[in-house]
Amino acid sequence: MPERLQILVSAVNKNIDSLLEDMNISSDAVIVNQIIGEKAPDTEKKREFKGIDILVLQRNEKGVGLSRNTALEHSDHEIIQFADDDITYDDGYVQKVLDEFDAHPEADVLLFNIKAQEGRETYWNEDFARVNWKNYGRYPSYAVFARRDKIIDKNVRFSLLFGGGAPYMNGEDSLFLHDCLKAGLHLYRTTVVVGHERPNESTWFKGYNDKFFFDRGVLYHFLYGKMAKILGFRYLFKNRNIMCNEKGLFKSVKILWDGVDHGKTLEKV
Repeated sequence: MPERLQILVSAVNKNIDSLLEDMNISSDAVIVNQIIGEKAPDTEKKREFKGIDILVLQRNEKGVGLSRNTALEHSDHEIIQFADDDITYDDGYVQKVLDEFDAHPEADVLLFNIKAQEGRETYWNEDFARVNWKNYGRYPSYAVFARRDKIIDKNVRFSLLFGGGAPYMNGEDSLFLHDCLKAGLHLYRTTVVVGHERPNESTWFKGYNDKFFFDRGVLYHFLYGKMAKILGFRYLFKNRNIMCNEKGLFKSVKILWDGVDHGKTLEKV
């Protein structure tokens, strides 16, 4: 029953025919294709692809949070997933997702396994368990499948401050799950595998430079509030041999703390 599941794809400068083939999509979908680097009109077109319904929204704008929110606003299915344009789904993924949601009516959000490209792994679920304040920060947006009405009813949306095309680097996924928990939604992880990430270059990571540490500090303000500086120090101390070789631990921490202070001057959008 593909009509129960709708994939919400955030894409940039993509040929839609090629994208659908590359992603191996076999469920209905909303694709927001942001056109960057050239002027293009906003358009909205419905089309079919191998018997499924695809809504393609072309937008002359940038920002992954904006893209995901636009896709969410145009979605209308029971279960939704926030996808990137470099994900390829396994054959049979639709039934796997529906079976898992049907087996776990207690779950508002399920975080599925999608294998990341080598070197960019942040998570791999080894069991079915509740996701809470201690472990929500590991998951990328493309792991998130949710009951749409729960997200809409709680008015949870993606931040426009963080992620590709936004003022500050990645973190929109952690903030989204943070806000899901804050809203009282029930999050679970599952061992079910539904796809993999195709190799590509990161759109945001350019090394452990000043912007990396500063933006991480801004993010930590929104995630952790009064605990941001302490947890920021712990994060860098734990990863000092990887992240702080060039600048040193204490300079890196200072830049991160400057980002925390800057975050206090911003309104969350």
